Amino acid sequence: QVQLVESGGGLVQAGGSLRLSCAPSGRTFSSRTMGWFRQPPGKEREFVATISCGTTTDYADSVKGRFTISRDSAKNTVYLQMNSLKPEDTAVYYCAATSICGTYYGQNAYHSWGQGTQVTVSS
Repeated sequence: QVQLVESGGGLVQAGGSLRLSCAPSGRTFSSRTMGWFRQPPGKEREFVATISCGTTTDYADSVKGRFTISRDSAKNTVYLQMNSLKPEDTAVYYCAATSICGTYYGQNAYHSWGQGTQVTVSS
């Protein structure tokens, strides 16, 4: 397993933007599929976005057109650019990785996780 570390969370007003980052603490992961998930207060963790071993991406319907997932292989970092944030985007955001190439929406497909970073959007 790869240890992942998220950063970039914080408090932002509705309509604002944040960029989350996820990097491994050690091994490179340029050949892995990466995903972002989130857990809103009192709810279960849910899929947000994924990027395959190439550049194929997909998103939850609730964030399409507002969030963008990308990767910088040279920096071994995956990003989640979040624009036009809404109060309902408030959650702990988790980065996840799997060694299998493809597009995966289920948490069970990912075997490495970060500790999460809090994103709070005020109205």
